[in-house]
Amino acid sequence: MNRERLMRAFTEVAGEAAVRADEPMSAHTTFRIGGPADFFLEPSGAEEIRELLRICGEEGLPYFIMGNGSNLLVSDSGYRGAVIRIGSNMNRIEADGVRVKAESGAFLSAIASLCASKSLAGFEFAGGIPGSFGGACVMNAGAYGGELKQVLVSVTVIDEKREICVLPAGDLELGYRSSIFMKRPLIAVSGEIELQPGDPAEIEAKSADFRSRRISKQPLDLPSAGSTFKRPEGYFAGKLIEDSGLKGYRVGGAAVSEKHCGFVVNTGGATAADVRKLIDDVKVRVHENFGVTLEPEIRMLGF
Repeated sequence: MNRERLMRAFTEVAGEAAVRADEPMSAHTTFRIGGPADFFLEPSGAEEIRELLRICGEEGLPYFIMGNGSNLLVSDSGYRGAVIRIGSNMNRIEADGVRVKAESGAFLSAIASLCASKSLAGFEFAGGIPGSFGGACVMNAGAYGGELKQVLVSVTVIDEKREICVLPAGDLELGYRSSIFMKRPLIAVSGEIELQPGDPAEIEAKSADFRSRRISKQPLDLPSAGSTFKRPEGYFAGKLIEDSGLKGYRVGGAAVSEKHCGFVVNTGGATAADVRKLIDDVKVRVHENFGVTLEPEIRMLGF
């Protein structure tokens, strides 16, 4: 790998401001954890992404597509390859009647705000989720009884052949925190949702209720990646962890939240190794006590 040649090639495609080398991933994850990525790229559109992928393919360079980093744990040694972040350079949102189109880098909170301003109901559940639209498509994000599959119409993707195509929601195999994106190396670049006209006061009341519940129940004052574990069928991960006597359990700077045991938080100076060890310890204890195998919801990179 010729780093200088790669830097020149990436810069020719995306521009100097969008290309960085040895970028600390702790600056780009809500855990505030992670070592350096060899290359950190922030493209401005689907065509730029395609070109960056072409370069990576020709050079044999591994790549990883990320969004807001709100569901991601990066190893302390970082990532040997290119991290392509679909973020603020791809965050346009527009409404047309009851349809809303958004690029994958748009924050869910920004989409929810636009929907509320247009008196469109059905997206209130997503307003407090600290992620991007692309990540929400990949994970079928949800909260408070709502999930993206209820409103998603289609997603524009870059497929395995670097072709741009539109997939209807029915082809995305959307399930609980799962989708076709976990089976195929598709990259979500934008999508469309369909809502319904609503009463502005009711939309605001529902949004305010969700905000209040999130603030009261979740440890928003400490870095985390949201819910650490998927909900086991018939159980709640947080209750299993609490009933296992693990509230406040610590490994280094990582801890099971005192406020909500479903969250692992960075209390200050936590390493990725701390978080991994804590997750493993929690899984072992819960399985010993209840025979339930917890499955992490967060994605892990560089391990």
